[in-house]
Amino acid sequence: MNQYFKMKSEVFNMNQVKAHQPVVGVMLGTNRTARIGAAVAEWAMTALQSARYDLQLIDLATVKLPFLDEPDVPAHGHYQQPSTQAFAQSIAACDGLILVFPQYNWGYPAVLKNALDTVYAEWQDKSVGTIIYGRHTFQADIAIRLVLAGLGMRQLATNVGCQLQSTTTKATVAADFKPFEPLVQAMGDEMALQLAHAAH
Repeated sequence: MNQYFKMKSEVFNMNQVKAHQPVVGVMLGTNRTARIGAAVAEWAMTALQSARYDLQLIDLATVKLPFLDEPDVPAHGHYQQPSTQAFAQSIAACDGLILVFPQYNWGYPAVLKNALDTVYAEWQDKSVGTIIYGRHTFQADIAIRLVLAGLGMRQLATNVGCQLQSTTTKATVAADFKPFEPLVQAMGDEMALQLAHAAH
């Protein structure tokens, strides 16, 4: 192979890699008016940045899914509502997901459970990690694991519980959560390995 065709082949292979770049959806699972979730999601996405995948924010406060208004059960896949169809497409476009949400009363937000229950096949066999924040986080971690297993998702070994301080605000999230950045970066590394393995 002469030098010209070698260079062309390398460019073609690079373009192939770019064309097949995995997409990781970062789902913000809270819609409270006074939430700090947007700041947490921004911090998480900064820590998760990697050349090995693209990040896509899915903010459930913006998506505004109705509560279970489909006439058929999601497992059948007969989505009829435009909101469900659009949401299904956005989840199907993701190769993996990171769920970012607060712990509420030893559980997780209803808006997140509604999103998980709205579609079904789109979640199947996808790698998923969780970033949970609050004064406590392990109860929500226990609760979400059961649901993710029921949806056939593959939960990462690295999941992060971020402890809120009594003084934490939107403006201080990045500083207060800095100790957790190495764990989030490790989650990103594990996600990249899972996606690379799934691609082979």
